[in-house]
Amino acid sequence: MARALSQYHRGVAAANRAAILDASTTLFLEHGYDRTSLARVAENAGVSKATLFKQFPTKAELFEATVLAAGDVPGGEFADPPSEDFHAGLVVLGLAYADLLSRPQMEDLIRVVIANLPRFPELRERTFNFGTLPVLTALARYFKTANVAGTAIVENPDVAAAQFLGMISTVVFWPRLIHGNWSLDEAETHDVVDEAARTMVARYGAPTSR
Repeated sequence: MARALSQYHRGVAAANRAAILDASTTLFLEHGYDRTSLARVAENAGVSKATLFKQFPTKAELFEATVLAAGDVPGGEFADPPSEDFHAGLVVLGLAYADLLSRPQMEDLIRVVIANLPRFPELRERTFNFGTLPVLTALARYFKTANVAGTAIVENPDVAAAQFLGMISTVVFWPRLIHGNWSLDEAETHDVVDEAARTMVARYGAPTSR
């Protein structure tokens, strides 16, 4: 039976992973998917190819991890908003999601995904599990907490999350990705999130919270 890694070796592995993802982000954005090699990523990260392959056996897996890392938050956690006010909590999480979508790296990496999907089957086969992003896992927890608190009735949190985030990204993100010159100021973004939250409360809020 394989022995568990020591705290020191876990630290080394985490540092190597961070260096690899930092290097891959730079290279994928500068050169695109097809012209970025794993060997070049390893060289720029200051690790051996064996170390890189141990964590990311294929370029598609590395690219997926790079995209997901762009949506991470410091410390890997996102604070859950209070569940007493369903609308207010949704606004907090919605604004965090809008902030995530506004990150230049996220926008540019999604452009790389879209541009390369037709030519690289391995990218089409990736799940790109955005549900692991801290703000999205916090949203799933919030729906469950609101159910328990009696401020919402959400029978399918995954469907509700897709509806809420879709209302935000349709206005905040996709027009900018397609047209390039689309932009919203802080007040406009808040209005978009607030309207999405009000729609969710109308659909899922407990009768006393509507």
